[in-house]
Amino acid sequence: MRLLEALRGTAIQLPNRIAMAPMTRGRADDTTGVPHPLTAEYYAQRASAGLIVSEGIWVTRTGKSGPGIPGLVTERQAEAWREVTEAVHEEGGRIFAQLWHAGRVSHPGVMGRTPVAPSVVRQAGRIFVTDGWTDTVEPRALGEDEIGEVVQDFAVAARLAIEAGFDGVELHGANGYLIQEFLARNTNRREDRYGGSVTGRLRFPLEVVAAVAEQIGAAKVALRISPGNPENDIVEDDWKEVYSRLLVELHRYELAYLHVIDTPDAEALSHLRPLWPGTLVANLRSGEPTSRAEGESLIESGLADVVAFGRLFIANPDLPARFALHAPIAQADHDVYYGARPDGYADFPAFEPDSAKFACSARS
Repeated sequence: MRLLEALRGTAIQLPNRIAMAPMTRGRADDTTGVPHPLTAEYYAQRASAGLIVSEGIWVTRTGKSGPGIPGLVTERQAEAWREVTEAVHEEGGRIFAQLWHAGRVSHPGVMGRTPVAPSVVRQAGRIFVTDGWTDTVEPRALGEDEIGEVVQDFAVAARLAIEAGFDGVELHGANGYLIQEFLARNTNRREDRYGGSVTGRLRFPLEVVAAVAEQIGAAKVALRISPGNPENDIVEDDWKEVYSRLLVELHRYELAYLHVIDTPDAEALSHLRPLWPGTLVANLRSGEPTSRAEGESLIESGLADVVAFGRLFIANPDLPARFALHAPIAQADHDVYYGARPDGYADFPAFEPDSAKFACSARS
């Protein structure tokens, strides 16, 4: 099975090609941004993944998108994440921190201030806050000097992540959040050097990558993108040009990997794979969780080196072993995906009775 083969990339080496995708679980302390006490156990249970990418972690309070989202700004937060990384490493795993700024996809009811964005363009639809769903609000456009501050927020959080024991960081440039808002024409209507042309719209994402790479080394930096993804009211009718240019610019760095979110038709992966010489992680977005067969197909076709599985890891902490054994795949109730309740988090068992005998080693 190709998914169970080791990866020997230039910047990253993994014992198998099954990644745990970043998933919002909404269980952090909403006041302090400190991860839930069970977070270390939750990730350690899933350490047989070739790579774990943590849930999104805000790099500044203004970048927080919803209730229960953890941060990595304070020493208290870093200490809690250190417990997580130590637990994962004790089980032989590897874990990257996904660093996140939500941009306009936030609300004063979440983080106490007006959301910021490249331009004053309100997101269509509604947003979830502490008390439930509510209307979105108009964001405030970042000033040029503030953009530099946000770049440094990412760099500082990256340094704290490494100090907290993470093996690297993944910059969240997908799903309609701040980095992608700078890339998309419908959300970036700036007329200064951070907007207008493709060159201008690429400037902020590239400055973030450069600052983080300078802080912790490019080999510990990854970027997640979702070309053409309409999530959170994003319109990218020129995605092929934008992301082709982005990948060319990224060639100057030897990044750990590029993480591409795509639909099962793999249009973006097919376009971008020939442009990316490094390790590529694929993540399919669809109504149903990505299956083992779909993951195998992505590896066999050469469209990906690693496949990220999200929802399957919720109820299947030993997912690589289950794939190896062709064992039954457990299903989690959607009601337990998010929230502060402890059940539906670290209480899903490994497959019995044979998973212990045949479990894939997390160690390389």
